[in-house]
Amino acid sequence: MTDQSAAALPKNEDTLGGFLYALSAYLLWGFLPVYMKAVAHIPPSEVIAHRIIWSLPIAGLVLIVLKRTDDLKAALRSPRTLLLACMTAALITVNWGLYVWAIGAGRALDTALGYYINPLFSVALGSLLLKEKLTGAQKVSIALAVAAVAVLTYEAGGLPWVSLGLTISWGFYALFRKTLPVGPNQGFFLEVMILALPALGYIIYLQSTGKGHFLTSASPLSDTALLVGCGAVTAVPLMLYANGAKLLRLSTIGIMQYIAPTMIFIFAVFVFGEPFGHAQMIAFPLIWLALVVYTGSMLQKARKSR
Repeated sequence: MTDQSAAALPKNEDTLGGFLYALSAYLLWGFLPVYMKAVAHIPPSEVIAHRIIWSLPIAGLVLIVLKRTDDLKAALRSPRTLLLACMTAALITVNWGLYVWAIGAGRALDTALGYYINPLFSVALGSLLLKEKLTGAQKVSIALAVAAVAVLTYEAGGLPWVSLGLTISWGFYALFRKTLPVGPNQGFFLEVMILALPALGYIIYLQSTGKGHFLTSASPLSDTALLVGCGAVTAVPLMLYANGAKLLRLSTIGIMQYIAPTMIFIFAVFVFGEPFGHAQMIAFPLIWLALVVYTGSMLQKARKSR
C-alpha cells in the first residue's frame, strides 16, 4: 500500500456526523420493503439491473457537485482500489438479489431476521479483524441484542438460507467498504460503474426478447416509473450509509443495523399481514433497549469530545 492509500484509510473511531448519516440510511432502508412490494411482480434480476443502471447517474451527479471527480480518476489508476471495489460490488449484488427476491416472495420476516443477526456478525468481524474494544455500555447493549436475536431464532425454528445469505454478504460488504481506500461517494460510483455494463446488457436482452417491463406495451407506465425510481431508493441510502461507515466503528454500524429490520418487522406484520407471535413481543423491547443504551453512550462520548 502506498503512503497516499494509507492516509486515505479512515480512523477507527465514532463521530456524531457518522451516526446521523447511518441513522438516515437505516430509516430509509426500513421503508424499502414497501417499494419492493410494488415491484414484486417484476423478476428480481430485472429489478437489480435497473437499480444499478439508474443509480449510476445519481452517483455521478453527486461527484460532480462535490467536485470529487479527480479522486475518482486516482481510484481508477489504483489496482488495489479497483479490486476492493469489485469485491464490494459483488457482495452488494448478492445482498440486493436475496433481499428483492425475499420481499417479493412474502418472506419479509426472513430478511428482518437476517439483518437482526448481521450486527452480531459485524461485531465479530470488528473484534477479530480490526481489534475493536467494546465499552461497558456497548457490552450491555450487545448482550440485550444477543438475547433478542436468540428469541427470534428460536421462534423461526432455525436459520433459513435467506437470513444467512443476507447476514454474510452484508457483513463482509461493511468490512470491505470501511477499508476501501477511497471516499464513500467515489466508492459507490465505482461499484455501480463496475456493475453497469453487465446490467445494461441484461436489460437490452430482456427488452429485445419481449421479457422486459421497461417502456413496453405489455407493461403499464407505472412499471417504468418504478424501475427508474429504483435508482433513487438504491443510491441515496447506500451513499448515506457509505459516508456513515467511514466515520463509525464497525461495531457501531453493527448495532445500528437493528433499526431497519425492526421497521421491516413492523411492515411485515401490520402491512403485509405476516404473523406476529410472542417471540416478537419479547424481542422488540430488548432490541430497542439495546439501541437506547448504545446510542446514549455514543452521544455522551460525542458531547465530551466537543
